[in-house]
Amino acid sequence: EIYKCAFYHCSGLTSITIPGSVTSIGDSAFGGCSGLTSVTIPDSVPSISDSAFSGCENLQYHEYDNALYLGNDNNPYVALIQAKSQDITNCTISDKCKVVGYTAFYLCTRLTSVTIGNGVTSIGADAFYDCSKLTSITIPDSVTSIGNSAFSYCSGLTSVTIGNGVTSIGYSAFYYCSGLTSITIPDSVTSIGERAFYNC
Repeated sequence: EIYKCAFYHCSGLTSITIPGSVTSIGDSAFGGCSGLTSVTIPDSVPSISDSAFSGCENLQYHEYDNALYLGNDNNPYVALIQAKSQDITNCTISDKCKVVGYTAFYLCTRLTSVTIGNGVTSIGADAFYDCSKLTSITIPDSVTSIGNSAFSYCSGLTSVTIGNGVTSIGYSAFYYCSGLTSITIPDSVTSIGERAFYNC
């Protein structure tokens, strides 16, 4: 485990290699590491916590179809960290992607279409917060968790299909999705957080 704020504002850090044994990266673990240019993340990473790399303005990403990723030499697309721009209108997430990170598409209010790759296992908190022009979303069977407020204020959503691998839906996950008329929840789901469908 890498604890919350473990390397917070270590501005002298320039590169980091995270080994496959790490199962948890805490909130803001590398936040404010302004000198950081290179991060190697193993395929086994289960999730990227809140603001893990916030303020790392010199970090070099791998780009694929309107999104920026971190990964390793064999798979540069392990973790989708952020959209290329908040002005993007569409995105196909790489099938090699394992994690859609915290606030990945936050306030991408022009985003009308997104395809989630079949390798994604977790969708982070606030990942699609206020993507108000999205009309439908299909979450593939590979996904096991939908983070807190992941689709909050996606008021244009009318239908959501959740894959058969999802076990948990976070609190406020679909909060204020006021246009939602249809959602399919599979038998695999064992927990649904508070206010998950508030004001739908």
